[in-house]
Amino acid sequence: MQPRLDYYTASPQALKGMMVLEATLFELAIDRPLLDLIRIRVSQLNHCGFCSDMHAMAALARGESTRRLLALCVWRDSPLFTRREQLALAWSEATALLGCAGVPDALFAAARAEFGEQALVDLTMAVTTISGWNRLAVAFGQLPPE
Repeated sequence: MQPRLDYYTASPQALKGMMVLEATLFELAIDRPLLDLIRIRVSQLNHCGFCSDMHAMAALARGESTRRLLALCVWRDSPLFTRREQLALAWSEATALLGCAGVPDALFAAARAEFGEQALVDLTMAVTTISGWNRLAVAFGQLPPE
């Protein structure tokens, strides 16, 4: 794929809104290591090579293990993730993919019990934000550096 256009310069006002949303994430109740996992996993689901690469490199720089990043795509089958991380990843996948079934009641109940209402909304906003970035990067052909 070739880059199609620079969405930052094509619509600075729209990107200003995305940047405000992005900046808000650092004030929410989701810790940075968990936010990294969410961003990477949702980017994988959305087939966004640019965001997957960028957030994996950032997570590594912050001390995340290579082993856990390699296992992220199979987190359900890996003992490397805590119960809290597993719930966050399940919630992230369910809200990112919103198929015909929506978000199962059992997952909502478990995630709400683990995170509480505010953190669950914050988690959903993290998914919403990275999904927006994924859509921009994929639609306009933004590629990771070689």
